[in-house]
Amino acid sequence: MKDLAVLKAVAADPGNYARQWKAETSGKVVGTFCSYAPEELILAGGALAFRVVGGSGGTSSADAHLQSYSCSLVRGALADALDGRLDFLDGAIFPHTCDSIQRLSDIWRMNAPTGFHLDVVLPVKLNTDSARQYMTQVLGDAHTQLASLLDRSITDADLHRAIDVYNDIRRTMQRLYELRSERPGIVSGSDVHAIVRASMVMDRREFLERLTRVVAHLEGQEPGPPAGKRIFLSGGVCNLPDVYSIVEAAGGWVVADDLCTGSRGLTGRIDTAGNPIAAISERYAKRAICPAKHTGITSRGDELVRLAKKEQANGVIFVFLKFCDPHAFDYPYLKGMLDDAGIPSLLVELEEQNVSQGQLQTRCEAFIEML
Repeated sequence: MKDLAVLKAVAADPGNYARQWKAETSGKVVGTFCSYAPEELILAGGALAFRVVGGSGGTSSADAHLQSYSCSLVRGALADALDGRLDFLDGAIFPHTCDSIQRLSDIWRMNAPTGFHLDVVLPVKLNTDSARQYMTQVLGDAHTQLASLLDRSITDADLHRAIDVYNDIRRTMQRLYELRSERPGIVSGSDVHAIVRASMVMDRREFLERLTRVVAHLEGQEPGPPAGKRIFLSGGVCNLPDVYSIVEAAGGWVVADDLCTGSRGLTGRIDTAGNPIAAISERYAKRAICPAKHTGITSRGDELVRLAKKEQANGVIFVFLKFCDPHAFDYPYLKGMLDDAGIPSLLVELEEQNVSQGQLQTRCEAFIEML
């Protein structure tokens, strides 16, 4: 259908979409590097939040500024900025996340010609009253600073309208995920990932309109024959290669995920009553966490096992970027909890600028044959 084709085209060339949006609206584009970036504030300020994930070219220009053990997301993003592939950005927001992104923030501030620079230092531990209070204070400060940087006021009414849009996007995306799980085969994993990728770079109101029509169309589709073994993807940023097509070619079908560029950033609703900054803060504190945040010793493992069972997954494939320390540190106990629950798993480490797709497909085929 037409709307799905548009979303896939945006996902394939997000930079071109951002340039066209900027030319048509004269609006500002703000780069983000994590699903903890306060996108509701960006939308309320009339700007376009653009998720930077790298992977669109070589990294030689970035390698002069970074250690060789920096992940390909960090190297690719910095190279895109230094080589002019992000020349449409008017600013960038860096939330407090992993060590590599935090150090990238310093390097970016001094070297990248991408407009204003804003650090949003959110708490790491999220399950205490003091952390919630601190989170609200930080987002309140970000609200004030962003309004100044965008040169416009951001009122409570603006924030409530942005909250409504994001709540609708997350609700509709959750329905898309449910349909993929309930009726494997009506939409491919690659198409779902393209939709998620588009959700991170498109005008959010336009995206919501197109997404709503796509989901309505899928609601009317009948499920096809069994699509293969049910696979759950777990990990961080999944941009290159097209892991979904590889899994499907190997005889599996991705029915769910907890990826950073996937369902993790889509969890949680924002309360539409009361103080909007406090409501946004509460959602960021309660949403599904990443390895750079903490709510309990085994909270990520408990959630992974719960989701894998809920989705009736035959197996879990971990998709990590090489040198991603937060995910690597968590992996042993996550695998152990899956083993205890009787859920097989496979670990795949990727480096986006140097991917052996043949080797990856062979490993996926062997894993799925084992299930």
